[in-house]
Formats: sequence, C-alpha cells, structure tokens
Amino acid sequence: MEKTTFDTFTEIVSHEVEESLKQCQESLSSHYNVTQEQIALFHSHEDAIEGILRSLKEKKLYLYVPLPKMYEQVAFRAKKFVSKINRLDDIENPPAKKSIVLFANPALPEGEYEEIELLLKMWMQLKCTIIIDESTLEFSMKPSLREHIKHYKRLYILNDFKPFYEANGIALSAIFGHKKAIKKLSPPHSLSALDLTYLSHVLQDKEQIQARKESVAQQRKTLMKLLKDSGLFSEIVPSDTDAILCYSPRAYTIKEQFATHKIVLESCEGYDYLSENWLLFPISLLQYNMEELLHENS
Repeated sequence: MEKTTFDTFTEIVSHEVEESLKQCQESLSSHYNVTQEQIALFHSHEDAIEGILRSLKEKKLYLYVPLPKMYEQVAFRAKKFVSKINRLDDIENPPAKKSIVLFANPALPEGEYEEIELLLKMWMQLKCTIIIDESTLEFSMKPSLREHIKHYKRLYILNDFKPFYEANGIALSAIFGHKKAIKKLSPPHSLSALDLTYLSHVLQDKEQIQARKESVAQQRKTLMKLLKDSGLFSEIVPSDTDAILCYSPRAYTIKEQFATHKIVLESCEGYDYLSENWLLFPISLLQYNMEELLHENS
C-alpha cells in the first residue's frame, strides 16, 4: 500500500475543495441569477467586507448608521477614514464625491427594509463605490439590488449566509459584483469543502427556503401582536427580519425581569443614535411563554 504523504493529502483536500467550490458557485449562480464571474466567496461576513474595502483605493468611507460596531472596526482594519450618516433622520444627506458608501438593507437593529432606488441614483451620480449588505434580506420577500451589478462597476452586494440558513457552523459569505470588480478581490485560497457543500445543498432546496421565509413571517406577526398587546412599548418598529425593535422608558426593568428567567435581551446603547431604552426581541423568544413574560412587566 502506497504511503500517504502530507503533500499527497494536501492535493486530495485541495481537489475536494475545488470541486465543492465549483458546485457551490453553480448553485449560487442559479439561485441568485448571476454569472459565476460575478461571485466571490469569503470565509466570513467580516472577511468579505474587509476584502472589498482593501481592494479599493478610495479612503473615505460613509457608513449609514445605526449599524453594528463590527462595520466600523473592519473599516479601521482596512485603513479607511470613516464618516457616518444618520439614516434615521438624514438619509438624504449626500456623501462626498467618489467616496465609498456602505448601506445595510434591511439594517440591524431595527430590520426595516428601505426603498433606496433614489439613494442608489444619487450615489451613482456622485461616482461613489457602493456596498449594499443584504445579509438579512433573505428573511423578507423584498427585492434585491443585484440586477444593478451588470450596469454599475462600482456596486457590491454582500450576503452572509449564516443568519437566514441557521447554520452557526457555516463560515461563508458571498460578494456579488460586476465581473471586473470581482477580479480585483483577493478571496481566501482555502475554503471549507464542508461549508461549500452544505451551502450548495440548501440553495437547491427551493421549497425549504420558501417555507423558512413563510415561517419567519408568521413568527414575526405573532411576536409583533404580543408586543403590541403588552402595552409596554411606546414605539415598535415594523421589521422585515427575524427580530423586532421596541422602545420603552422601562427598558432596563423589562430586561432585568427577562434575565431572572435566564433570557438575555439586547439593549441598543451600543448603536449610534439609539439608547438603552431600545430593546431587540428576536423571534426565537417564541419558544418561551412570551405572553406571560411580558405580563410580568405590565
């Protein structure tokens, strides 16, 4: 029997990854109606964002906030100069000409889908490089902006697969862009064959994807009714994702009451323009008796 050397083993694994990558790219191309030349795969959400930013010569980056702090941290690693635009109150405030703009849609924490066609037109007129993070779009029935990558070479659409596909172990994110923009990226040389195979498999199950969307929509509707009926919140933001953002002057008390049941609620003081009075309720909380838990606070 021929002895397996490290080099031989490496070749076998590399071949498996290449075959899995090819199959995954074919599945992505079919599912998202793009060509394989318009796709780049990265290990993670952060790696994908950093990969785009490092490929760009422009230094000025505008983040439309509130956003998770991760985006700003990645921007600093990529040596970009960050400015912020308050998308809650000043969304039409224009960025500098030929700068980079990053907009998540739907954006966390509130998860409400924005119609941004007019913004897109403005950014294009200013010759900006545009990054649209659609990682939470899968939860909704809303349209993607992927079709625009054929016509605008400085547009990148980002999709992290972990949130919607409920795969905590999966480490893959896709960037969709014009083929010339994709060529400028430097994806990792090695991706997990297991991750690639899993993603390829789930993308082919159209019925399961649709069932997941419908399930999330129903759970969101149920949770929204419970939150409204509780009378605890003066503002509840309509959501297109898997969580609902609520405002209450009694947020701290509500959070502490949930904690007595070993349930951790996220408060939003870490987000720009939000405070600790904003609480995020994921639909996963429906596994508990939410009506009773909310009633304890009324």
